[in-house]
Amino acid sequence: MDNLLFCTFVVVMHKGKSNFTFLTEGPIHKVVLTMAIPTIISMLVTSLYNIADTYFVGQLNTQATAAVGVVFSLMFFIQACGFFFGHGSGNYISKELGAQRKANATRMASTGFFFSFLFGVGILVVGLLLLRPLSLLFGSTPTILPYTEKYLRIILFGAPFLTSSLTLNNQMRLQGNATYAMYGIVVGAVLNVGLDPLLIFTFDMGIEGAAYATIVGQIASFLILFVMARQGENIGIYLRNFAPSWLAFKEIFYGGSPSLSRQGLMCLATMSLNIAAGVYGDSVIAAMSIVSRISMLVLATVIGLGQGFQPLCGFCYGAKLYDRLEDGYKFTVKLGTLFLMVCTVVGWFFSGSLIGLFRDDAQVIAIGVVALRWQLCTYPLNAFIVASNMLAQTCRKPLRANFLATARQGLFFIPLIFILPKFYGLLGVEMCQAVSDTLSFLATIPIMIYTFKEFDSEQLEINNNQ
Repeated sequence: MDNLLFCTFVVVMHKGKSNFTFLTEGPIHKVVLTMAIPTIISMLVTSLYNIADTYFVGQLNTQATAAVGVVFSLMFFIQACGFFFGHGSGNYISKELGAQRKANATRMASTGFFFSFLFGVGILVVGLLLLRPLSLLFGSTPTILPYTEKYLRIILFGAPFLTSSLTLNNQMRLQGNATYAMYGIVVGAVLNVGLDPLLIFTFDMGIEGAAYATIVGQIASFLILFVMARQGENIGIYLRNFAPSWLAFKEIFYGGSPSLSRQGLMCLATMSLNIAAGVYGDSVIAAMSIVSRISMLVLATVIGLGQGFQPLCGFCYGAKLYDRLEDGYKFTVKLGTLFLMVCTVVGWFFSGSLIGLFRDDAQVIAIGVVALRWQLCTYPLNAFIVASNMLAQTCRKPLRANFLATARQGLFFIPLIFILPKFYGLLGVEMCQAVSDTLSFLATIPIMIYTFKEFDSEQLEINNNQ
């Protein structure tokens, strides 16, 4: 509680100075925590969208629980598009504001937003036309398919609002206004959680009630974030500033493709996991779905911490303050690793209770406990992986950033989810993420050594020219 009051005080004090001054001159731990705490809250409540549905739908039956897990694959893809346009435009905005070129940043804000909304409309149309093929592609079994189609048909209508909400959220966060970015996400999640039991049980709408609760929350988040984008130092969204061009899209691609790779491959990884788990029955799909949500909730905190580092990273990179950038990175990795070590210990002892919260089924709990404990073993490695990916992305190192983004859920996980079960059976499914995390950690080390050597060379060149 004392830490929360302290950071609230820092946010209030920050209002008295410009974002540029605060991010390039303020004490590093204060800057990162000030930016991170609202972002962590946003990440946690974003995770609650799917966790809430899993929890309440879990009171219906195993097939409904598994269906939410199947649709989770598409949710990852929709979120990937929102993060692509949000991080792509936001990283550019951050860099331009750091270089004090606000006009460029203003045009990019509206361009990124409208691109995102239109792409969400495209997902809605294609999704409705290909409802059954997509349901089967994402891993539905014949017993799960009716529930998947009911849930997915409704969820698709929230796609334009979810993509553009995530875009707005990330644009504001990367401008250094994480508190504003938090409001809309929090309200949407609270609405979702509150409406879930009302629609599912009171109005007896079942899994369709969970879907309606989700899209109502997403629309509410969209409306609030759109209004918040015009408050304080935020850059407002106006149609007159929409300036689509190949150059604008290229900038979005540079800054956003790692997010698209990361989130998009989470979609493919979840599909692959559902297919691999489906060989062993609906209970395995349900168990792995629950473990994925618990893991996502924990890692959301570390991702939020890493995203709190990104504004400092972007402004300092734009202002060529490389030593300060490195100090911020090290602080973020240390704090994130400590948090994940605590989560590992706590999660190990309470793994059965955590799985049981979502589905009180002995078989589901037994499978889920083994899978969760395997993942807990490698949790502490993820702070380094996440912070490194975000640094490379914000500093416009697209090849490195994309490699780091694809490593954990793509380059390693997807092949392993098909290889390991051939040798270890169900245990291969349960241990897959832990093996993937270890390989990703080892691959990240040489990339970051090379990146910081580059920064040292650029800093030396600047010093020699002064």
